[in-house]
Amino acid sequence: MSNRILVVDDEEDLCEILQFNLENEGYEVDTAHSAEEALKMNLTDYHLILLDVMMGEISGYRMADMLRKQPETASIPIIFITARDTENDKVTGFNLGADDYIAKPFSIREVAMRVKAVMRRTTKSNPALQNLHHTEKEEQLLRYETLTIDLNRKRVCIGENEVSLTKKEFEILTLLLTNIGHVFSREEILARIWKDDVMVLDRTVDVNMTRLRKKIGEYGKLIITRQGYGYCFNG
Repeated sequence: MSNRILVVDDEEDLCEILQFNLENEGYEVDTAHSAEEALKMNLTDYHLILLDVMMGEISGYRMADMLRKQPETASIPIIFITARDTENDKVTGFNLGADDYIAKPFSIREVAMRVKAVMRRTTKSNPALQNLHHTEKEEQLLRYETLTIDLNRKRVCIGENEVSLTKKEFEILTLLLTNIGHVFSREEILARIWKDDVMVLDRTVDVNMTRLRKKIGEYGKLIITRQGYGYCFNG
């Protein structure tokens, strides 16, 4: 069964172009020309939503916020597509739980590559990561080789040995491990992990990364610094 994508944008021509090209990539694609129209659809049918920011009554940001607050739609990946490309706009998008942010004008090839990357790292389409394993007790485990994150108990183990992490270190590791290969800038990490803290410096991310690498031993080498871009788990 093909992955299904919903494109929400008030530019009808752009919707048609994205639909045509993404269908050529093997996806099933529907379109909506406003957030209001999209919200009337059965959004749980979709594996990813491409969402324009600047639309009529309900903006893309507002729609994303509405989806994240509903349990049935909270986990649907969202990629914002927008002409608004300032750092503040990106931070706002990632604060709302965006999985990626594409600035207009963009190439169709770029969109296809980013869609593929997000699909690959989401729980529905990344079996190599063994992302979420549900037991009868609804235990949620995130695994990479012998490294295991217990999302319910907030524990990290390497093999049988528990690793003592701070809350922020735990959240950073969870973010990186659920998005293997994706490079997060310091600003994105701050927006996601320190979203309620007003005065936090970029250096705070570096310090936490250094401590985290040391604590997870051999797996610390897989947390890579992409100079000028940020951090990723290079599994």
